[in-house]
Amino acid sequence: MKIAPVADVKAHLSAYIRASEEGPVVIRRNGKPAAVLLAVEDEDELDRLILAHTPKFKTLLEASRAQIKRGEYLSHEAFWDEVDREEP
Repeated sequence: MKIAPVADVKAHLSAYIRASEEGPVVIRRNGKPAAVLLAVEDEDELDRLILAHTPKFKTLLEASRAQIKRGEYLSHEAFWDEVDREEP
């Protein structure tokens, strides 16, 4: 993992993008972590990264976890029965 000041990243962005292929690059502003530069291997990975940081998805996930804690969920079999029922 590399750590770099934002001014250096701005001046040498291409080099830091290459460096991110070996591991995360922590970008610091005024001596404090401000961002992380990550390499993306494919579109699926990009989708997962974006989804993981989407407020609507986080809210949905939290609501689902609460529902499971209350015992309000479908069994594995019931889930697939529902999926099969929905197919045309």
